[in-house]
Amino acid sequence: MQAHDRRLPDMTTNNGNIKNQIMTTNVWVEQEWNDYKLRWEPDEYGGVSKLHVPAEQIWLPDIVLYNNADGNYEVTIMTKAILHYDGKVIWKPPAIYKSSCGIDVEYFPFDEQTCLMKFGSWTYDGYTVDLKHKYQTEESNLIPMGMDLSEFYLSVEWDIMEVPALRTEKFYSCCEEPYPDITFNITLRRKTLFYTVNLIIPCVFISFLSVLVFYLPSHSGEKVSLSISIVLSLGVFFLLLSEIIPPTSLTVPLLGKYLLFTMILVSFSVFVTIAVLNVNFR
Repeated sequence: MQAHDRRLPDMTTNNGNIKNQIMTTNVWVEQEWNDYKLRWEPDEYGGVSKLHVPAEQIWLPDIVLYNNADGNYEVTIMTKAILHYDGKVIWKPPAIYKSSCGIDVEYFPFDEQTCLMKFGSWTYDGYTVDLKHKYQTEESNLIPMGMDLSEFYLSVEWDIMEVPALRTEKFYSCCEEPYPDITFNITLRRKTLFYTVNLIIPCVFISFLSVLVFYLPSHSGEKVSLSISIVLSLGVFFLLLSEIIPPTSLTVPLLGKYLLFTMILVSFSVFVTIAVLNVNFR
């Protein structure tokens, strides 16, 4: 079998699910290869130099997403492929991929995440299917701009910082042939306006209210009530934060540490307030 040159870029990203640590991408996978069995002479067929044929009727490389987090490993719609008279085949099917993406929430919501999408052939080795990126050069296997973002729809939560691609070859103990793959490194930066306005600023103002407890006169009878209300408010924001971030025990976000430390201080102020009232009304 002749070696096929498979090129795989041109994608548009969609969004990320931080709660389940899954990145969902709605992409166009541009694939191009050469098949010597599909060549013809245009002069012998009325000058026809290009055909649109169903993808099911021709040979297709079995390129899959290695770090897939869903049951679907392949494209969603089998669109038609474009055949050229010289044997070049171009296929651009749409696909929705769900890839695993480890989330580091230490600096939430001022964090950046790097998600990987690793593509490769499931059965063919590098001598049979030579997997390459469309913009790859002979000097380097690193492509600084690995995805075409011209059709990218702006996300309400994430900004894409960079999307380099890297081609690597892996050797297994069972075989002497190399198995190439292309890994896309997608760096995402979270948009912080929503969390700043609805989470951080209210928490800071509520924590400052604990100071006002000591300015209330002892005979007002509202010192303990105000302290307990502040503790409950901070607890609500802490529960809200736990609903947003993934349930991981690897790290605690700085915002969660701040809320926890503030709750401890406010709880301590409740005991101090009770002691002050006890001395005042003794």
